[in-house]
Amino acid sequence: MADTRSTQGFEDTATHVNVKEYYGKVLKKTVDLKTNACMTPSSPVPLPIRQALKMVHPDVSDKYYGCGLVVPESLQGCRVLDLGSGSGRDCYMLSQLVGEKGYVTGIDMTEDQLEVARTYVDYHMKEFGYKKPNVSFVQGYIEALKEAGIEDGSCDIIISNCVVNLSPDKKRVLEEAFRVLKDGGEFYFSDVYSSGRLTEELRRHQVLWGECISGALWWEDLLLLAGEVGFSAPRLVTAKPVTVDNSELQSILGDFRFVSATYRLFKVPAGARTPALVMYEGNVAGLEESFTLDTHYTFKVEEAVAVDGEVAEILSRSRFSDAFTVQRGAPAPPGVAAPRTDVVNPFELSQRKENAVPGPATGGCCGAKSTACCK
Repeated sequence: MADTRSTQGFEDTATHVNVKEYYGKVLKKTVDLKTNACMTPSSPVPLPIRQALKMVHPDVSDKYYGCGLVVPESLQGCRVLDLGSGSGRDCYMLSQLVGEKGYVTGIDMTEDQLEVARTYVDYHMKEFGYKKPNVSFVQGYIEALKEAGIEDGSCDIIISNCVVNLSPDKKRVLEEAFRVLKDGGEFYFSDVYSSGRLTEELRRHQVLWGECISGALWWEDLLLLAGEVGFSAPRLVTAKPVTVDNSELQSILGDFRFVSATYRLFKVPAGARTPALVMYEGNVAGLEESFTLDTHYTFKVEEAVAVDGEVAEILSRSRFSDAFTVQRGAPAPPGVAAPRTDVVNPFELSQRKENAVPGPATGGCCGAKSTACCK
């Protein structure tokens, strides 16, 4: 293990050094991965996003490692921060979606990855027809955004794609994300989660850590950490099984199971919250008929839906506030279902989805065998 060293006031741990080595020197392209954990699951990719991805330079896409599709709604004009931006693929995709009046910042600790990302800034701005860059990349750690110059309340949205699991201090990552988000801001991220707390022996396995497996958080611990930091309860968007198609690595993991899941966390005021009756106005671009917040709620235009107090706060204080009419304390009319407050297990959700859709877990458009259509 490499020695711990200090970088800009932050302790560069042995874990950080090993991850930088793995992603900077060992992995050269997506095909070098030993598991499908760091590959986008086979979920339908909306046409505007597919078109944006096609505009990204192949040299950037070839060094992409991610476990989900981190593209939240209503991005136009937003300031977005990408934690662990790597070669910059997601940043360049989002650059198109936020438009010239928006801005995307990518932060990564691996200089080899940053060199690829920075090389193509001018290329992409020319391709997008922008007069000046709306994307930049900084070297730094996702646990130490302040040291990297990311100011308090400076971001509308934070995204992360299969990176939080690589950090040895997940709570500090969440604390920093909470600090730099504006009130009403959102942390929208995909990551790998485990079916239980992993053993220390597994957590010390360097290859499995680099493959986004042995650093995975038990999904129930995410719920606890988010609450301790001050975020709203994590809202599950989607989940997909992770397979380890390597007999040697699978034997080491034993009975632990893994899933890639996308969650959204909002920075809304704590305290007493009043349930509400809400109605979607249909004015989110591309989602004129319905808007899906998470696995609990898909809002159809002009259809009354009863929500709990926290969801009411999210819809009224986030960037979605203009898209909803929120009536706090209003009684639900006959036929309207009660608010959903149960916690969704991502493993159960992924199993239901697998049972509903025929085909292998690693197949589909963006599985381990084919990532071409995601580029």
